[in-house]
This record gives sequence, C-alpha cells and structure tokens, in this order.
Amino acid sequence: MPGWMINIALVVHSDEALLAAGFIFTFHFFNTHFRLKKFPMDTVIFSGRISKTEMLHERERWYNRFVAENRLEDYRVKDEWKKWKNIHRSFGYVFFGLGLILLALIVYAMTSRLNTHEPTTPPAITQPAVLGGKP
Repeated sequence: MPGWMINIALVVHSDEALLAAGFIFTFHFFNTHFRLKKFPMDTVIFSGRISKTEMLHERERWYNRFVAENRLEDYRVKDEWKKWKNIHRSFGYVFFGLGLILLALIVYAMTSRLNTHEPTTPPAITQPAVLGGKP
C-alpha cells in the first residue's frame, strides 16, 4: 500500500472519530444534563434513591407494581442523603463545566483542521553558505 493512502486514512479516521465522539457527547449532554428539572445532573446515579414525586412522574408503572405487590415499604429508605446531595451536586457543576470545555475544544479542533491551508508557492531553494571559501 502506498504511503499516501495511509496519510489519507489517518486524516479520515481521526476526523471521523472526533465527529463521533462529539455526536455522542452532545446527545448525552442534551438528554441528561440540559433537562431543567435535573440540571446539572440526576443525583440518582450516585445515591440510587429517588423521591416519590420523581418516581411517580418518571417511573409510574414501576411504582404501581411495587404498590400492587405490597413491596413499596421494602424499598423505602430514610437516611442522610439530603446532606450529601448538595456535595454531589457541586461535583456535578464542576464536571458539567469540564464537559462544556471539552465540547468547545472538539469544535475548535474541527474548525481549526478545516481552516488549515497549504502555501500556494513552494519555498525558495537556498544554497547552504560555505564558511571561509568559495562554494
């Protein structure tokens, strides 16, 4: 395989990977972090706990099944999660900001690759200088 094909494959695959990562990242952001009721993140990922109102709104069939099977009290938890929720929320803001920075860097990388131009004229060929004598 000629070397120029490897160069083309490298450019195509690196751009494709950057676009794929940006696409997945963007969809993840909009579906998890940009929901107004869960901004900047859904803390259920850290605690495994969900309030009754959230459960009725988001997982009503699951709640109704627990009630029908008389198992709701088995899963009810009373602990100190409220105290820890604010700490996890602050981590969420930090990682949300980091995600926005990474998204901006992906956009910057794609636009800077598109704006690179090769010089139109080749550089002039110069002869090396010879010290102390004639060339």
